[in-house]
Amino acid sequence: MAVRRSARLLIVDDRDRVLLLRFAFEPTVPPQRYGWCTPGGGVRDGEPLSTAAAREAAEETGLVVAADELGDPVAYTGGYANLGFTDGEFRDDFFFVRVASHTVDTSRMEDLERSYHAGERWWSVHELAETDEIVYPFGLVPLLTALIAPTVGPGAAGSHGQRLATPVALPWHHADESRPTRTCAPNAADTIA
Repeated sequence: MAVRRSARLLIVDDRDRVLLLRFAFEPTVPPQRYGWCTPGGGVRDGEPLSTAAAREAAEETGLVVAADELGDPVAYTGGYANLGFTDGEFRDDFFFVRVASHTVDTSRMEDLERSYHAGERWWSVHELAETDEIVYPFGLVPLLTALIAPTVGPGAAGSHGQRLATPVALPWHHADESRPTRTCAPNAADTIA
């Protein structure tokens, strides 16, 4: 079974806030339930992960970033999900992007994305730790805490934005009673171009 790949972005501003998009779980079914997620989406056949992440940043947020500036993913999660319109194995890879500031522009979203979109917000780590709203990916607070910690060592005075030695495995957020929940592990087929 093929794994559906997704490239997602942790866009963090100079105030250490992460950009999350609000989405409706089922936009046509009242009452509305909402959640928050990182910008990103599906990887096209043959498309490198970093290229997909750069494309999705532009489509969903208006942020233009070069694929080669993204580096390697800092985290991943995956497992089985039944999304209604498709089911199977999924894997999300997360890229870390630092911006001074950014005004979100969603005008390039695809029609399907726009039908689920319900706003956006910059969140501090503290706000995320305190919220009772649904936020994906699970494990975002400790991941962001590690990523935005001041770097230490020669030449690092005052800089923020750690590069982790290896990508962090985050818990999978789609629980399905009929299938075991697992975290997708990296393998040779997941080589990042």
